[in-house]
Amino acid sequence: MHKSQTATGDPMWVATGNAEIRNLLCDERLGRSHPNPETAARVNDAALFGPMGNFETEVSDHARMRSILQPQFSARTMGKLRPRVSALTSELLDTLTDRPMPVDLIAAVAVPLPVLVLCELLGVPGEDREQFGAWIQQAWDVSDGEQAAQGQAALFTYLSELATERQANPTDDVLSRIATTEGVHAFEAAALSMATLFAGRETMVNAISVGVSTLLETPDRWSRLVAEPALVPGAVEEFLRAPGQPDAGLVRYARTDMDVDGATVCQGDLVLLDVNTANLDPEVFPEPQRFDMTRQSSAHLTFGHGLRYCIGAPLARIELQELFTQLISRFPDMRLAVPVADLRRQDDVVPGALVELPVTW
Repeated sequence: MHKSQTATGDPMWVATGNAEIRNLLCDERLGRSHPNPETAARVNDAALFGPMGNFETEVSDHARMRSILQPQFSARTMGKLRPRVSALTSELLDTLTDRPMPVDLIAAVAVPLPVLVLCELLGVPGEDREQFGAWIQQAWDVSDGEQAAQGQAALFTYLSELATERQANPTDDVLSRIATTEGVHAFEAAALSMATLFAGRETMVNAISVGVSTLLETPDRWSRLVAEPALVPGAVEEFLRAPGQPDAGLVRYARTDMDVDGATVCQGDLVLLDVNTANLDPEVFPEPQRFDMTRQSSAHLTFGHGLRYCIGAPLARIELQELFTQLISRFPDMRLAVPVADLRRQDDVVPGALVELPVTW
């Protein structure tokens, strides 16, 4: 535990050890809500990196959310979605061959693919998907708070109406199953769907862009995957763990005074769980800076742990495995169109996240 300061000048604690962060992710004395959210320390000005939820009910709200969503995102349930994820990926990659090179893989693949998969997951009708994707993009516009609020409101209204319709006429999708769960109202189904959207969109955009750039910055990595496609699952786990992930960290607030590794943390203090550093802990990952797609340990904390383990992890793995399996097959000669040092990165909301990823083949 280290004392530090956020980009907004607020004090915070930073946890960096793998074991320490595992313990803190299972500790209900830490949460996302704050007793006085208006005065809470913030990592930056984006709403997603400040306090969230109701302080009085967070623990029970979180338990209820997981009890409703977890069965819908089990590895077995998500496995049934793999053929559709594969087909959506193939359809999207078909469009790459018509684009002039270099192609910005973030705009062409990393941004639209998660939206396509989320639409499939929630059962958004085909005729609504273009508008739905536009609302998601608008809702994530951190440069314009008013636009973002309008996008979020439009998404919530649409999902509430769709949930109401699915309660009467359910189909085979996650939104229908949530909306028809006993005791769940359309309002709650929409809220849970919104949480799924925001958890699944930006994380996947970053994972795809980091994965491609990590593999292409050393051409031998891409060539090896082309020759040995069975290594794709291992490569996915390694680029989820290895250096190159954006420096966002997991935001938590102390729900009560607590002692952590000799550090006295007071109620309301911001605690940033530095997962990137934890994923380089040499006690867990020998030679942690080395990218090794045959590494046996998959104990990285990119998806969290315990009470805070990402419910969508099985779907994320399927999406990444399908995408990279098809990329190496269809574009074996893919390479970066600019030197690694020239790749543009964000410095505001998610520091280190790539702005664009120009590639050619």
